[in-house]
Amino acid sequence: MNPIIKTENLVMGYSQDKKVLNGIDMEIYPGEIIGYIGPNGAGKSTTIKILLGLLSYEEGKIEVFGEQLDPKAYQYKSRIGYVPESAALYESLTGREYLEFVGAMFSLSEEVIEKKSYDMCEVFDIHKHLDERIGSYSKGMKQKLLIVSSMLHNPDLLILDEPLNGMDANSVMIFKEVLSKLAANGKTILYSSHIMDVVEKISDRILLINEGKIVANGKFEDLVKRSDMDSLESLFNEITGFDEYKELADNFVSAMLGGLHV
Repeated sequence: MNPIIKTENLVMGYSQDKKVLNGIDMEIYPGEIIGYIGPNGAGKSTTIKILLGLLSYEEGKIEVFGEQLDPKAYQYKSRIGYVPESAALYESLTGREYLEFVGAMFSLSEEVIEKKSYDMCEVFDIHKHLDERIGSYSKGMKQKLLIVSSMLHNPDLLILDEPLNGMDANSVMIFKEVLSKLAANGKTILYSSHIMDVVEKISDRILLINEGKIVANGKFEDLVKRSDMDSLESLFNEITGFDEYKELADNFVSAMLGGLHV
C-alpha cells in the first residue's frame, strides 16, 4: 500500500540559524488517523502549511497522493479538506452563502451543495442558522461551519489543526465518531492538537515532533509501554523534557496571591 503523504528529510527555516523543521520523515497511509502533536513552535503548523502548498521548504522530498508535491498545482488540493487553527470567515455572508461559495470552488452543483450543507449542518445543530450572518455566530458555531465546509467536497485527505476550538461536548463526541467512520471508509486524517486525551483516543498512530524533529512514532499503546508511562500527556512531558509544570503552577499561584506561600 502506497502512502498518502510521504516526506523525507524535510527541512525548513526562517533563517540560517533557526530551523523550524530539521529533517522530518513521515509516512501516512490510507485509512489512518494520525495524531500530530508537539509543543508550541515545534513545527506542527509549519508542516501542515508546507503540505498544503502554503509555505515553501528548503530541502527534502514530499509526495502527496503518490506524486511529488508541486505547491503551484491545484488538482491535489481538491482532494484535501483543511480546518486551520484559526480562520477568518466572511462574516458578512450567511452560513448558507459561505457553503455555496466553498462548494462552487470545488465545482459542486447547486443541488448537491444545498442538500449536503443542510444535512451535514443538521448533525451539528446549526442548520437552523444557515440564513443568519456568520458574524452573529458563536465561536463554536463558526467552528462547526468550518468543519462542514472542509468536508463538503468529500475529500480523500483531511488535515485538521486544532479543529475542536470552541465546540461543545456533544459536538466533540459526534466529531470523534465522524472521524472514526471516515477512516473506516478509507479517508486519511492528519490531526494536530494540544488536547491530549482526544488525540490518545482517536489516533491509530501518533507522531510527536519536538524542535523540528519526529521524536516518537507509533501506536499509543506501544509508545506508553516502551516508556512505562500511563498516558499520552505523561509521555509527551517525558519526551519533550517538560517536567516543571507543578513548580511553575505553584509560582503562578504564589505570584497571583501576592507572593504568599502556596
